[in-house]
Amino acid sequence: MILVKRMRPLLGTYVEVGARAGSGAAAERAVDAAFEAVRTVHGRLSFHALDSDLTRLNRAGGEAVELQPLSLRVLRLAQAMMVATAGLFDMTVGGALVRRGALPDLGGPAPLARGEAGDLQLGRGWARLLRPVRITLDGIAKGYAVDLAVSAMRAHGATSGWVNAGGDLRAFGRHAVPVHRREADDTLVPLGALRDAAIATSHARAPDAAWDAGRPALIVPLSPAQPMAGVFSVLARKAWRADALTKVACQMAGAPREAMLRRLGGVLVLPAAADAGAPA
Repeated sequence: MILVKRMRPLLGTYVEVGARAGSGAAAERAVDAAFEAVRTVHGRLSFHALDSDLTRLNRAGGEAVELQPLSLRVLRLAQAMMVATAGLFDMTVGGALVRRGALPDLGGPAPLARGEAGDLQLGRGWARLLRPVRITLDGIAKGYAVDLAVSAMRAHGATSGWVNAGGDLRAFGRHAVPVHRREADDTLVPLGALRDAAIATSHARAPDAAWDAGRPALIVPLSPAQPMAGVFSVLARKAWRADALTKVACQMAGAPREAMLRRLGGVLVLPAAADAGAPA
């Protein structure tokens, strides 16, 4: 098996792809297909691009907007996760993030700070916002891009490999991938090895923490006492699920958190973890 590795700037971070295949040419094709899949997700779901499906929806003023199947799929996943977590995962916080300067204001009705899952209406080939919320998919789209890239690699002949998009990592095949987590002080802590599973990490700052341009991601909590400051990693079968559940993990603690993560197909990963295996 020939291993080919490449890294490119995408999704506001660096995306690393590794593919093993029977020939170098096949591995190269798999890597190229992975990056094309990531670019597709970025183009459809970017909050920063005027021509993305997401921006067209946010600017539509309540009118129905025709969307690509990929965009509708991720919106459905995000809406379902918001319902399942009673809003701990919240796709409607774009307005709050625009007000804080964490996301750009690309136009449209003056937004609510946040809304409800029911503010998004989905149909066959279209979507509509029933109130002036700004949908942001930053908490799930990167993981979905990783999953789509893995599917593309397999379709192009890769027998094993990985995709790592700024800490959203998924590995497939029989070769395990070492996993390290970057802590708040920038030290790297080993978490073990990943095989046929995904892991995602989010860095949550205290609600009163100063703005840090080097760590621009923000989690808008349901309660003023949340999120708990720290670095949270969640293991799941797919990267979109792991990505979304890190936003839940930082807003709960103890047995209730463990129970919710398990119910939704995730497991909190601690630095002391040895070999990472996905939940059953």
